[in-house]
Parts: sequence; structure tokens; C-alpha cells
Amino acid sequence: MVEALAPPNVAASIIPLVVRFRPLYAMTPDEFFELSLLNPDLKIELTSEGEIVFMSPSGTETGALNAQIILALGRWASEDKSGVFFDSSAGFTLPNKAVRAPDASWVRREKWTALSPRQRQRFAPLCPDFVIEVASPSDRQKDLQAKMDEYIANGAQLGWLILPETRQVMVYRPGQDMQLHSDVDAIAADPELPGFTLDLTAIWQPLG
Repeated sequence: MVEALAPPNVAASIIPLVVRFRPLYAMTPDEFFELSLLNPDLKIELTSEGEIVFMSPSGTETGALNAQIILALGRWASEDKSGVFFDSSAGFTLPNKAVRAPDASWVRREKWTALSPRQRQRFAPLCPDFVIEVASPSDRQKDLQAKMDEYIANGAQLGWLILPETRQVMVYRPGQDMQLHSDVDAIAADPELPGFTLDLTAIWQPLG
């Protein structure tokens, strides 16, 4: 796999706090959901090994970039109507029992409608078909790459890891090597999401 060079401030980023419960106690996704309800101000995920990962919030600029991506995906999804899109607050229980919350995601409508009301209200037991993660200065790139591999291994058909500081996009698909795109102005999600193209020019430019 080709690995992009991380800028200095990303390489020296804050390491997420990981709390291990196993083998003393194996937390289930349902118990993790209850823990999340009790601590709504925390940004946390559950690994497949039962570890809780406490992450720092995204910087304000990264949050603005995420909002632009969500807006673009939402516009396409509203017109296409073949699936449902989600922001970074949506958690999903992957087949490997990890609970992840990508920065943006999309699920085919037939998969979403097959879930019960209770499953939809908690951390839905599925892997999104399309996931986007945006690297912020507080992220470790190797952790994000491992997370992208996990999405693909658990059923995602397309994944984008966007690196604003190096103007790169890592594209992940099942059964294929990661593809690295540098200094591109747009990236298309065909054939998985026909017609969806993300304009990257606003992502690469600092907010004014």
C-alpha cells in the first residue's frame, strides 16, 4: 500500500486515549450505546477488541470542511434517492462488532429499510456502503488508514480518506490496492454512487 507523507503537525498529533476492558470485561455494542447516552459530550468509538477510543474533537476548520462534504453528499443523495446519507454523529456497528462513526457516510436504501426501528435508533448493525474520513491535525494518519481498511473488510464498497494539508485523497475499494490522488480538483464516486462528484477546490483552500 502506498503511504502518503504526513505533514509535521499531523505526525506529531495527539494520540487518542484507549481504554481496555478485555479480558476483565467485554463491552457489547448495546452497552457501548448506553455509555454514549450517559456521556453525550464525548467523542468515542468501540474497537472490535472491545477497547474504547476517546478522540479529541475536530478543529473548527476541519468541522467546516466536513460540513461542506456533508452538504455535497446530501444534495446528491436527495436527488438520487437510492440511499441515505449520514453525518459524523451517526454510529454504526460493523460486522466485526466495532462501533465506528465516519465523518460522512451513505447506505443503500434497501439495507437501511431492512433494519427494525430499534436498530435504526441505536448504532445500526451494518457497515455503510460509502464512507469518508477527513484528516485533522489531531489525527494519526496510520490510524485513519487502518480504519479505512476496516470499513472495506466489513462491507464498504468505496472509501475516501481526505488529507487536506497534503491535498491528497486515498481511495479504497474491495479487492483493490489503495489509490492515491494528489492535487486533483474533484473526485468521482462512480460506479458505486453514479453521478456523485466531490468538488475539492474548496477543501484545499483555507477558509477566508
